[in-house]
Amino acid sequence: MKKALVLGATGGIGFALVRELRERGIDVVAFARKKEKLNRLFQYDQGVTIYSGDVLTKGDILDAVDGTDVIFHAVSFPYSEWKEKHLACLELLIQAAEKEQTKIVFADNIYAYGRQPVSKTIETTKKEPHTRKGKIRLEMESRLKSSKVPSLIVHLPDLYGPNAENTILYETLKKVNQNKPANYIGSMQIAREFLYTADGAKAMIELSLRNDAFNQNWNIPAAHPITGEDILAILRREVGYQKSVRTVSKNMIRFIGLFQPAMREVVEMMYLTEEPVVLSGRKYETEIGPLPKTPYQVGLIRTLDWMKMK
Repeated sequence: MKKALVLGATGGIGFALVRELRERGIDVVAFARKKEKLNRLFQYDQGVTIYSGDVLTKGDILDAVDGTDVIFHAVSFPYSEWKEKHLACLELLIQAAEKEQTKIVFADNIYAYGRQPVSKTIETTKKEPHTRKGKIRLEMESRLKSSKVPSLIVHLPDLYGPNAENTILYETLKKVNQNKPANYIGSMQIAREFLYTADGAKAMIELSLRNDAFNQNWNIPAAHPITGEDILAILRREVGYQKSVRTVSKNMIRFIGLFQPAMREVVEMMYLTEEPVVLSGRKYETEIGPLPKTPYQVGLIRTLDWMKMK
């Protein structure tokens, strides 16, 4: 791979992908809507071409993909726009990839798996999503697999890390950074996975460099599941955070949704805070090698350091 296109480059995983690609000496087209944010993140790297455009405009996609070898799809839309925009975006990417003969690496989440009774979910686990968003994700996967484009579908759990602002854990860390009382979404006693974005990017790019990894699904788990109580203990120990942390329950989210329509879309995904899907990384470790696993105490401090620099 000599040059890659990263769609959603100003998001958490998109930003991490650009940084890791450049670490490996690969040129990047960083694509997002807001040019100001693109400039703030990447203007000093001569190996990054900034492209401000719309992923739902065919001309923008065709222009940006020209001369690249791989498209990294890390675009996120507000929950309320998923049905309208996600499949339309993917369709344009497939058309562009077919025309330019490029590959697609899709940064997917865990929604398509639905509720899973197993302790660790593997790539061949049957997907039976029970939520609208999970069904949309499964439809995207099916459409990508039915195309003629070589593709990787990489399942990632909840994320955290530098510039990962549209995440559950960011809402907690933002208040920690301000030394104010914080909220934690879901039970603090239930262990869940939070993947450090740099680890996800390293694994995705490693897969993208191997031709035999394409046309498959891959799970990239976090270092290990962790409870909110353990996260708070790390923050108290490492940064001296002593403020209170309030648990935000499904009923609280539902109530807030009466006044903030965007929050209504969060309710159906709250099952993941009660019945977490934990990914198995056995396939990656068997076929590729050790997974990147940044310890939480390191990843949390790096994330807070990033917030201080903003």
